[in-house]
Amino acid sequence: MVEKILIVDDEKEIADLIEVYLQNENMDVYKFYSGEEVLVCIGSTDFDLAILDIMLPDISGLSICQSIRSKEYTYPVIMLTAKDGETDKITGLTLGADDYITKPFLPLELVARVKAQLRRYKKYNVGAVVPAANEIFKYAGLTMNIKTYECRLNGEALSLTPTEFSILRILLERRCSV
Repeated sequence: MVEKILIVDDEKEIADLIEVYLQNENMDVYKFYSGEEVLVCIGSTDFDLAILDIMLPDISGLSICQSIRSKEYTYPVIMLTAKDGETDKITGLTLGADDYITKPFLPLELVARVKAQLRRYKKYNVGAVVPAANEIFKYAGLTMNIKTYECRLNGEALSLTPTEFSILRILLERRCSV
């Protein structure tokens, strides 16, 4: 399976360089130069990892990271930025980033860190990604219990027909997939 990697960096040369290295590793790269564009894409594409620059012209990479985490996406986020202060690193990691790399960086080291994060996310974190026994699905305030046929939105019970329940189940099972 080809991994989908999100790259957001306003420096075109850096984004292009990362794209080349990741494509050489057979990864599918989605590249953006500003934050506004990426916010739309986050909700419509099922990413495996994101690489974010903090200093973007419109929205901070930290805000994008927060948006990813607020939507309960659990894929790894790597901050790639020129901000190398200790407080900058702590802030990035506290807001949901999984790794923090400062510029200038070694492209092969970045690739190694991407692979390590993907390995951790896909291979070692299987139990956290798949709901227990595929009985309970949760997404953005929606909770569906397959065993009891209960569905709640923000704690309130929903009255669904069997067809509606089945369609919603399929959508939750294949969240972020076309």
